[in-house]
Amino acid sequence: MAVFVYAENINGVYKKAAFEAVAYAKAIADQAGETVIAISVNPTDSSDLLYKYGASNVINIKDEGLKSFSAKAYAQAVSEVTNGGGGVIVFPHTTDASSIAPMLSIMNGHSLITNAIAAPESLSPFQVKRRSFSGKGFMHAKAEGAGVIVTVSQNAFGVKENAVAGSEEVKNLSVANEDTKVISHEQSSGKLDLKEAEIVVSAGRGLKGPENWGMVEELAGVLGAATACSKPVSDIGWRPHTEHVGQTGKAISPNLYIAIGISGAIQHLAGVNSSKTIVVINSDAEAPFFKSADYGVVGDAFQIIPALTEKIKALKG
Repeated sequence: MAVFVYAENINGVYKKAAFEAVAYAKAIADQAGETVIAISVNPTDSSDLLYKYGASNVINIKDEGLKSFSAKAYAQAVSEVTNGGGGVIVFPHTTDASSIAPMLSIMNGHSLITNAIAAPESLSPFQVKRRSFSGKGFMHAKAEGAGVIVTVSQNAFGVKENAVAGSEEVKNLSVANEDTKVISHEQSSGKLDLKEAEIVVSAGRGLKGPENWGMVEELAGVLGAATACSKPVSDIGWRPHTEHVGQTGKAISPNLYIAIGISGAIQHLAGVNSSKTIVVINSDAEAPFFKSADYGVVGDAFQIIPALTEKIKALKG
């Protein structure tokens, strides 16, 4: 059984999610007595980074037509490299990869299982635990077909080093990419990727205005965390929409999620309830979010956050 993994990159640089997907594919390959074949499109990073997490062979697709992202074109490229055959193809559960995977599933007639959070329980049939009901529950999904595509929920399996000796192959393709025309491309810089961050500090309307976000950013800075916000905050323009987490925003699963001045509406919880530890800080002791929190602090955020920041700075020396 062949084991492939799509190693996603941004402008040629591999994402943390790519390493997690490779580590997950390595766990499958070890069960099957196989090796991992990683596939990447127009990378500039060294393949050594993928060998480190278990990829024995790296196929680098070189195609100028794939400079602009198109789920259909990328799926076609991956299909050509894998020859549309059986086995397992692992994708990270990122925005782009989650668009490619279902397209590839249709092209090749493969089963598709999304949001896997653990190594497969069995390979024949392929069965794996996954998140369901917007992260509020779990299910054990089973695929009976010869080919399986699985996406791995970010920060669920973990980035696990498992270095192997590897080899690299360059495959030149010419895939038609006529569905997408990119007019402009803007990319944020200098900030942690919210979906990949292991710690996230988030705030809501309880902060009373955008001018008070400095203390949130300072706390995030000392923790090495990403910043996020609730939907109302992004809707009224206090924070960019790229920071909105929730059912209609980004779904995240950090190791630690700190919610400041957020009431905890069900739509917000749907995007963050996969967090391993949730800390809620709110002046309203009846805020619904406390019911979902691992730790809760009732009090004034304008006193608690600066004090917490200073304490963490002191602990870090």
